[in-house]
Amino acid sequence: MDLNGSVVVVTGGARGIGLAIGRACLAAGAATVVLADLPSPELHAAARQLGERAHAVPTDVSQAAEVEALVSTVTARFGPIDLYVSNAGIGSGSGLDAPPEVWEQMWAVNVASHVHAARALMPTVLERGRGYLLITASAAGLLAQIGDLPYSVTKHAAVAVAEWLAITYGDRGLTVSCLCPQGVRTDLLARAMGHTSVQTVVAHGLLEPDDVARETVAGLTDERFLILPHPEVATYYQRRASDPDRWLAGMRRLQARILGEPGLDPPAES
Repeated sequence: MDLNGSVVVVTGGARGIGLAIGRACLAAGAATVVLADLPSPELHAAARQLGERAHAVPTDVSQAAEVEALVSTVTARFGPIDLYVSNAGIGSGSGLDAPPEVWEQMWAVNVASHVHAARALMPTVLERGRGYLLITASAAGLLAQIGDLPYSVTKHAAVAVAEWLAITYGDRGLTVSCLCPQGVRTDLLARAMGHTSVQTVVAHGLLEPDDVARETVAGLTDERFLILPHPEVATYYQRRASDPDRWLAGMRRLQARILGEPGLDPPAES
């Protein structure tokens, strides 16, 4: 994809990876970047930070009607959307104890928001014969997230949504990429410091949001389906597929190490 002159929408754009991707798209020549996030002064400040080609549209991406309104508003003001970055996501830090309302919120933000985006975008994509959807999942969507069951499940589902869209519409004009970073230094991670799920990714090293954004733009330029800012994730993914039992044993050892259980070595294969 050539971002020069493009119209870009980034959800979860007020901070972290979303804001960094918006900045990187502008640096790559995007004509307009629209940052969408929950209503807050921070969202409008983020757009001002990026300059006159950036705009803020408050949006709750868990609500289909608000995503449809976002797409309609952007299209009316700036023209057809060339790239939609469906980036908003949340964690839970929960296991089997997660109550139904946590599952519902996680599903609405981490999965349904991508479906809402695709539904709103597809009529124009099919009419134009082109369009790009980038779904931010996580390395947890290819592997697993120790300590957070709803996050693991919903991020796997996000990857599945991206795969299904690529298969179903890939020959009809829609290009799909799936961004799967591991540990990134964001507010979401900072708020959960000390939890088992966060300690797992911290142990493997953190990237800055701008590092993720640079790799994302490179992946979009190459039109790669999987964009992996942490290259080691590809190795883990291959090991998981080639020997699931060995990979699961490695993950159990990693969990034990993070929890500080004595007498267990670090995982060799995960």
